[in-house]
Order: sequence, then C-alpha cells, then structure tokens
Amino acid sequence: MATPSAGTPRPGVQVGSASEFSLFFRVRPGHEDDLRDAVQVLQDSPGYRPGDYNLPIATIHEARFVLFDGGTRLLFATSFDGPWDSYMEDFASKPLQLFDSIFRHVEGYEGLPDLTAVKDFILSAQVTAGAYARNYPGTVKEIRKALRVNEAFQQVLDDPGAGDALRHPALKPLLNEAADA
Repeated sequence: MATPSAGTPRPGVQVGSASEFSLFFRVRPGHEDDLRDAVQVLQDSPGYRPGDYNLPIATIHEARFVLFDGGTRLLFATSFDGPWDSYMEDFASKPLQLFDSIFRHVEGYEGLPDLTAVKDFILSAQVTAGAYARNYPGTVKEIRKALRVNEAFQQVLDDPGAGDALRHPALKPLLNEAADA
C-alpha cells in the first residue's frame, strides 16, 4: 500500500523501501532543442545508457526525463530507496554537470551551488503522485545481490561436478525455485 513518506514534511509517496519523485518544469522559450540535446548527452553517459546498471546514485530504481506539451514542459520522474532528504544529500554529493546542463534550460533554475539550493529547486517543482505502485519488493542493493546470487547459482547448476552437492535435501527449495521459470 502506498503512503505519504513518513517522518518527513517532504512530498512523495512511499511503497516499501522506495519513494517516488516527480518534478514538472516549464522549458525556457527557445531552449527546446538544447534541452533535447542535453537529455541525449545524459542518456549516452556511463550509468545512464540502456543496459548500464551503474547509476551514480545507487539508490535509484529508475529515472526518466520526458519533454511534453510540444517541448514546452519537462517531467523528471524517479523512484529511489530511503527518505527524500537522504536522496537529496546523495544527489547533491555527485557531480551535477549533466543535470546542470539539463536544468539550465528550465525556468527557475539558478544553479545548484549547495544542498539547500538543490532541495529548494527540487521542492519548487515536485508534485506528489496521486498513485504509485511497485511490482517487486526490496532495495536496489538487495535486488543487485539477488541477481548476483542467481548468477552464481546458475554457474553451479551448469557445473557437471556439482551433481552430488545438488542432491542434498537442504538444496531442494532452492532447486525448486530455480526450476520455476
């Protein structure tokens, strides 16, 4: 069940360990093409390219920029693990050049010189979702670990010498789960 983030006056809906985050901006007139180019540069950067799974902010589940209303509006939406303030601290501690190159094309942006400026800018554009749902539990860290464990287990299953060990009754639940596609 989705609930407003507890323990903080910040907007956003939280489901399990994750919180949603939606920002809406007006694009500065005449900046539409430059904004599209800046978003493409971000998309082509390490960690953001399709198939890269090493976002600089390791608590992000997903993130997207959407130009709409004929390029006059910009949506930035994401979900992340933990509370809003922790996400802001993590965001502000990362190199912000790519985000600066995007946000400089929206109204109200005056740079992100410090954590207070980051928080004020984000709060000025943030709208709490009316609904937010997830199809899986767990933090990004837990999901990445589960994927590593699965990959290691698949290697064991593929090893012809693992037969005797895999017949041990204690492994039956794990083998049953591995057989369920």
